[in-house]
Amino acid sequence: MRPKLAIVPGDPSGIGPELIAKLLAEDGVCDAADIVLVGDAHLWQRGGEQAGTEITLNTISEHEIATFEGLSHLDLETISPEQVDVANVTVAGGTTSLRCLDKALDLAQAGRVDGVLFAPFNKAAMTSAGLNAEDEHRYMARYLGFTGYHSEINVLDELMTTRVTSHIGLKDVARNIDGPGIQRAIDLAHATLARAGKARPHIAVAALNPHAGDNGKFGTEEIEIIEPVVKACQQRQMHVTGPWPSDTVFLKAQRGEVDAVVTMYHDQGQIAIKLMGFERGVTVAGGLPIPVATPAHGTAFDIAGKGIANVGATRQAFDLLVRMATTAKAEAAP
Repeated sequence: MRPKLAIVPGDPSGIGPELIAKLLAEDGVCDAADIVLVGDAHLWQRGGEQAGTEITLNTISEHEIATFEGLSHLDLETISPEQVDVANVTVAGGTTSLRCLDKALDLAQAGRVDGVLFAPFNKAAMTSAGLNAEDEHRYMARYLGFTGYHSEINVLDELMTTRVTSHIGLKDVARNIDGPGIQRAIDLAHATLARAGKARPHIAVAALNPHAGDNGKFGTEEIEIIEPVVKACQQRQMHVTGPWPSDTVFLKAQRGEVDAVVTMYHDQGQIAIKLMGFERGVTVAGGLPIPVATPAHGTAFDIAGKGIANVGATRQAFDLLVRMATTAKAEAAP
């Protein structure tokens, strides 16, 4: 059940190629999965030079991917070496990001790979190249023709967070909190944890208001909206608790008492996760029909090309993707 993973270099102007080169040099990585590097050969070679390591490119055709084992390379011609402008946002970099991602998704849809890992993208570059979506997660869903519920999931070590609302203004959060939205976020956390090997995860639901509303003094969303969903989940024999005050729920998470936290809005979870371990954070494209993961940090243009990028989050993303893709592969086996 060894999975086969497609790896995409991310924005060529950032630290992505360097990170992947460092990842491939890590102990156990090439033993954990068959890997297909998707993208221009010179990008991978540049990454090796930046990382101070050598990448051997075993270039194969798309039709050979299904049977090839070990480390391979599917060559694309998306950008010339002269167009790579390290540490700067470019249309060419955004175009490369989209074309390499598209090809990796094509391989996954065709059943040639079991999961996709992408190094950091730059949203401004991708938008200039025609992203035409709020973010890469919605772009991937649209590209795959997937219309079910999906959302970004943030992961730190063994902890996952999902959120009921995401990229909206804080003033709009309260009126966008409803029972079905909370239920979807809980179900997404539960399904993703199950895919990662957790049989009966403990999911804690954060409150919206200070002190969880303090019995209605600071708002009634906890009483009227959040608690009924938690109780309904408990009646389904799910290990769901809350609503917990958001200034203490992550203390439980830090102590390892819960497997996931469902937050009500973007920064409620993001601030806590990044403070707890910015260099280890992972983002999962939750809900999509194929496992997709990426390090949670950005392209880090300020250190691009300097050979000092920290591979920690990329390794965490790879290890989690291996687990998810292995489970998906086992479930699909006859």
